[in-house]
Amino acid sequence: MNISNSEAPSEIVAKTCGCEERRRKVTYSFVDTYHNLCKDKKDIIVAEIQACETLRNYTKDELDMKAIETEIAELKMTLDLLP
Repeated sequence: MNISNSEAPSEIVAKTCGCEERRRKVTYSFVDTYHNLCKDKKDIIVAEIQACETLRNYTKDELDMKAIETEIAELKMTLDLLP
């Protein structure tokens, strides 16, 4: 039997951290799934992009928005450079 739905709607959750004096960063945490060991680099980067886009939809702070936009751009560039 094949099950197509995962345990959670997203595999990775993104959060912003930092304060106004320091550079804001985006951090990631894996949602507890059964098949984390089967992920390759591209799968992880795509999941990080999806997590950042979800976070961007709910962000109101301009500093957080700028950090998220920068992170998405860097992740997309990294994805393009992978073989």
